[in-house]
Formats: sequence, structure tokens, C-alpha cells
Amino acid sequence: MAVIHRAEIRPTKLELLGEWLPKQSWYAGDPGAAPASVGAYRFDDPRGEVGIETLLVRTAGGQVVQVPLTYRGAPLAGGEPFLVGTMEHSVLGQRWVYDGCGDPVYLSALAAVILGHAVQAEELLEGKGADGPQRRTPTVSVVGTGARGMAVTDVEAAKDLNAVGVPEAVEDLGDSTEGGRTVVRAAGLELTIVRLVELPAGDTDDTGSAEGATGEGDGTDRGGALLGAWTDQTRPVRLATARRT
Repeated sequence: MAVIHRAEIRPTKLELLGEWLPKQSWYAGDPGAAPASVGAYRFDDPRGEVGIETLLVRTAGGQVVQVPLTYRGAPLAGGEPFLVGTMEHSVLGQRWVYDGCGDPVYLSALAAVILGHAVQAEELLEGKGADGPQRRTPTVSVVGTGARGMAVTDVEAAKDLNAVGVPEAVEDLGDSTEGGRTVVRAAGLELTIVRLVELPAGDTDDTGSAEGATGEGDGTDRGGALLGAWTDQTRPVRLATARRT
């Protein structure tokens, strides 16, 4: 579970992204316009050391952008190319914020959820005074479709992604018909993280949840996908995929 502290953060997450996003090759927004929050979801770090949160933001032009982030109490060895910035957290102190696509803890957690080893983190908001933590409903609901067409050995390898260190094969694909995504290859898997989220027309599902989605038609016949939904997008959309290399 993810414990959300009642804390002040400087700079804010959106302020960090406002500086970082325009420098990315796949970003399609106006560099001078601040991104607006759409929602977020979290994964658990089994060791409880690294915060894992994925933000969905909207550009001034209406494009929804997905940015996975990790929060660390010390720099990630070899992670300089993926550093988004640092911030001061009034409870936890200085935090180093990384693009999750370059952080093995995020990659391992993403693969685990896609392939069925884990689920989206439960969020607990820190209580006030004598009050205990309170459950908070995530603003984005995500679910993994499972490992279709993959052998047990392939799935087991995904658990060890956090042992390979910062991945060497990280490829950003720019804003094009086939672009707007980042591809990471490590531990025998290829993970594709959608950066520019495609929103289908004809939104007819009014549940606002990714639960129960089958993943049919997600284009992964040798792996699985991460599907997400939120208040303004109640039909689940593909946010990431995993397949054997």
C-alpha cells in the first residue's frame, strides 16, 4: 500500500513536469503552457523504499500525457539521464525524482502488474492527530490483462527486473503515428510505456474503472497490457504493454 503524507512539496510535481516535459522528444505540448493534472495511480515497491507514482497530465491542446515517476531518498546510481529533478518534502526531506522508464524499481512493478503478479497500490492518506490512515480512492484505475501466450519462465524473469540496474536499452519514439511512447528492453522483456495517450471515441462504459476489462484487441498476443480509466475517460485505454523479446 502507498501511504500519502499530508505534506508540502517544493517545487510541486506539476512544476517539475512543466520544466522537464518540453525537453522530451515525444512531448507534443506548448513549452510555455503548464500541464494540468488529470489523475494518478501508484504501484508498490516490495521493499518499501521507493515511491512509484504515474501522473496523467493534459496539455493546453488537450493531449493526455503519461509520466511514470519514482521518488527516492538518495540518487539512483547511473540514473542521471532520467533525473526529472529534486524536491523538498516537508515530511521525508529531499527527494530525487526520476522518469520511471529509467528506474528498475518502476519497471519491475509495471511488469508485475501487467503480468498478474501484483495489482495497483492501495492508497492510504495519513491521518490527522489521533486519526489513523484513511483509504483514498485513486483518481486513475489500472489493471493488468495477464501474461497471455507467455511461458512461466518468461513471467518469472519479470520479477527480477529490479536486479538488472538502470536499463541500457531505453528508446524514446517521437510524436508520430508510431510514436509517443518509450520502449525499454531488459531481463528478456520488452516494455512499452505510452507517453501520448490515445483516447478512443465513443466512450460508452460508465463505470470509470479498469476492473473487468479483458484487454481484447490491445495488440499483445505474446504478453499483456496495462489498461487504465479515470473520471473523464471511463472506457479503459492502453497505457503500457509487456512482451517477450
